[in-house]
Amino acid sequence: MLLAVAAFSLMDAALKVLSGHYPPLQVAALRGLAALPIVALWALATRPVAALFRIRWGLHLLRGAIAIGMLAGFAAALQTLPLSDVYAIFFIAPLLITALAVPFLGERVEWQRWVAIGVGLLGVLLVLRPGGSGIATWAGLAAAASALGYAALAITVRVLGRTDSTQAMVFWMTLMLAVGGGALAAPGWVTVDRSHWDTLAVVAVTGALGQYAVTEAFRSADAAAVAPFEYTALLWGLGLDWALWQVAPQSHTLGGAAIVVASGLYLIRREARGPAGPQ
Repeated sequence: MLLAVAAFSLMDAALKVLSGHYPPLQVAALRGLAALPIVALWALATRPVAALFRIRWGLHLLRGAIAIGMLAGFAAALQTLPLSDVYAIFFIAPLLITALAVPFLGERVEWQRWVAIGVGLLGVLLVLRPGGSGIATWAGLAAAASALGYAALAITVRVLGRTDSTQAMVFWMTLMLAVGGGALAAPGWVTVDRSHWDTLAVVAVTGALGQYAVTEAFRSADAAAVAPFEYTALLWGLGLDWALWQVAPQSHTLGGAAIVVASGLYLIRREARGPAGPQ
């Protein structure tokens, strides 16, 4: 999950660059189109072709639809908000994953996890400052909707992981992003400028690597145990904002980040002692 967060953070920075030039649905489609050749080669090299078609089609189609909406919302948020602010809003995802894991997966969530995740969310609120910029705007709502989509995708990985391979999940997710997102974006498609090809190359590599890592993470462990590692993205967001856009974090952002990281480290330490497991 730490590898997935690192890869996706670099990908998100590239998507932020693209979101300033292309519509949100096109950015979502470009995410799939860029990574598809790498993902397809890896999937075909490691699994028989027939195995990629022996899947639970209904859930895969649902995942594709959710992924398109999630990435379009994320790209829309990136158009106006700093990466670290979008991440701060997005951090409702671990709580949503933990909450959804109870009814849909039958996972047992200890009260210590709830408290630690709640403390982390207080840190997010400190970053956002209720009533301040980012939380009551369309961009903020788009980021929140994207977080809900991410949580739903994490739950579907745990369900599909019981029957379908990692290769199948990553391949069909990427293909549906490319085809479905491309079809929806087609009416307003903007020709990709050659100056952005290197940015698309970054999206291709980091998107493929991140999708594999996050799928394997949620497939292999309790969703509630994996989700808190997402908090490490805030450090990436702060660093990338400064390095690429010279956006310096304010004091309330640093204070909130410290709380978020502390809660995440506590959860990681608890998981090292052994996950709670299913009921």
